[in-house]
Amino acid sequence: MVTQKGPVTKEDLKTFKEEIVHQFRIISEDLRSDVKQVAEGVLNVNERLDKTRQELKEEIDAKTDVISHAVISLDQKVVILDQKVTSLDQKVVTLDQKVTSLDQKLDKSRQELKTEIQETRQEVLAAIKFSYAELDRRLTTLEKEFLELKHRVDKMESRSAS
Repeated sequence: MVTQKGPVTKEDLKTFKEEIVHQFRIISEDLRSDVKQVAEGVLNVNERLDKTRQELKEEIDAKTDVISHAVISLDQKVVILDQKVTSLDQKVVTLDQKVTSLDQKLDKSRQELKTEIQETRQEVLAAIKFSYAELDRRLTTLEKEFLELKHRVDKMESRSAS
């Protein structure tokens, strides 16, 4: 974003808002992509896990308790993956809440800035009107005093001439 000196314009605020929205969309798109990848990974893991379970069931009938312990271990890993997916879901919900909160704060800040700009505008207009009235009064006074001085000078010149 370009830094400028001077008052912030509506266009600057609009550009700033558009930049924020654009950045947010980029971030949210990346997050969606990551969540999709995680979901696809979970699907792949679930498919592989289902296949492995079937194979293990067939082997369990023919093998010892050692293999059954391996199945239990795999079940624990699935639980951990499910917990991680649940955690990611919670994080997505939290992120959505934060984005909503940021939108509200941005709207509030925008409204506050708009109100402050309007108030400042009114103050400046009042000061200009006051200054104009004061200058007009002073100019009128100076014009009167000038006419009085001119009248005196004319009198003095007419006395000197006579």
